[in-house]
Amino acid sequence: MKVWIDQDLCTGDGLCEEIAPAVFTLLDDGLAYVKEGTTVLNEPGGSAQMADVPDDLQDAVVEASEECPGECIFVEDL
Repeated sequence: MKVWIDQDLCTGDGLCEEIAPAVFTLLDDGLAYVKEGTTVLNEPGGSAQMADVPDDLQDAVVEASEECPGECIFVEDL
C-alpha cells in the first residue's frame, strides 16, 4: 500500500497525524505530508511523493483517510 496527500485540499486539521503519526506529519506551512521513517516527503509533495505504508500501519492509514475533513489523503493498494 502507498499513500499520498493532496496539499491543495489539506485543511491542516492534523487528524491524520493524531491517528498515524508514523506516516503523517504537519509542517510549518500548516499542511500535512506523508513520511517514510524520519524522511518527510515534501519535495514537491502531492502525488509525486507517495510513501510506502508498513503492513502494521495500514489500518491506521485507511482510518486517517476516512476521517480526513479535507478528503486529501489518497491510498493506493498495490
